[in-house]
Amino acid sequence: MTVSRAVLITGCSTGIGRATALRLHRAGFPVYATARRLETLSALEADGICALPLDVTDEESMVNAVKRVVEEHGAVAALVNNAGSGVYGSVEDVPLERARLSFETNVFGMIRLTQLVLPGMRQQNAGRIVNVSSILGRFSPPGGALYHATKHAVEAYSDALRIEVGQFGVQVCVIEPAVVRTEFFTTSVNQFAGPPDTPYADFYNDLAGWAIDVATGHRAAGRFSVSAEKVAAVIEGAISARKPRARYQVGPLATGALMMRRLLPDALFDRFVRSQFPAPRK
Repeated sequence: MTVSRAVLITGCSTGIGRATALRLHRAGFPVYATARRLETLSALEADGICALPLDVTDEESMVNAVKRVVEEHGAVAALVNNAGSGVYGSVEDVPLERARLSFETNVFGMIRLTQLVLPGMRQQNAGRIVNVSSILGRFSPPGGALYHATKHAVEAYSDALRIEVGQFGVQVCVIEPAVVRTEFFTTSVNQFAGPPDTPYADFYNDLAGWAIDVATGHRAAGRFSVSAEKVAAVIEGAISARKPRARYQVGPLATGALMMRRLLPDALFDRFVRSQFPAPRK
C-alpha cells in the first residue's frame, strides 16, 4: 500500500501551529491545518493549505477531521498536537472549571486524536505523533501549577505511548520550547486577576509585570526566547528524521533550564525558580 505523507496539525490560527503548517506545506507535505474557527485559517488557505474546523474538545469535530484525511490519503502520516489552552493563577484561586477546560484541550483532546489516528498508522506500519509540550512540563513555577500540570501529563503520556506504539512503526516525539514569541503566553498570564478578596493580589500584579518584562526583552527569558518559526523548524525535523529523538528542546534557554533541573537538588532548584519567577509574598 502507498504510505501516506499527510500531516494533521491542531491549533493553527496563530503562533506555532500556523508557522508549522506553512513550513511543512512549503516542504512538500500535504498539510491539513485546523482550528476551532475556520475563518482564522483564511490566510493559510490562500497559501494552498487545506483548512479544516477542529475543536479538540468536541468528539464529532475530531472524528470528522481525521475521517477527511483518511478518505483522501489513507491515513494520517503525522499528527502534530499543538492546540493549547493556558490557565494562570494560584492553585487556591483558579476555579476548577477553568482547570478542567485546560485539561480537556491540552490533554484529553490530544489523547483522543491520537486514538483516532493510530489505526491508520498501524495499518501502514508508519506514523509520527508530535506532541507540543514545554520545558514547564518538567518543572513548575508558581502561578502556573494547573497549566503546567497539563504539560507534565503530556510528558508522561508521551513516554508510555512511545513504547506502546513503537512496534507498529509509529514514533512519538515531544517538543519542549521555553518562552516562544507568541501572544499565547502574555494573554494567558494576564487573563486572571482572582476574586476581589484574594490574598494573592500583589502576586498577580508581579506576575503581569514580569510577563511584560519578558515580552519586551527586559528579562533573560525574553532575551533568549525563540520564534514560532524556530519551533516549527524543530517540528519539521522531528517529522522528517528517520530516527527521531524522544524529546527536542528548542533554544538555549530550554536546554539550560532543563540541565539545571537535572543537576540541582530540589532545594537549590527552588531557589533558582524564586530568583527567576514571581512568587507570592506576605
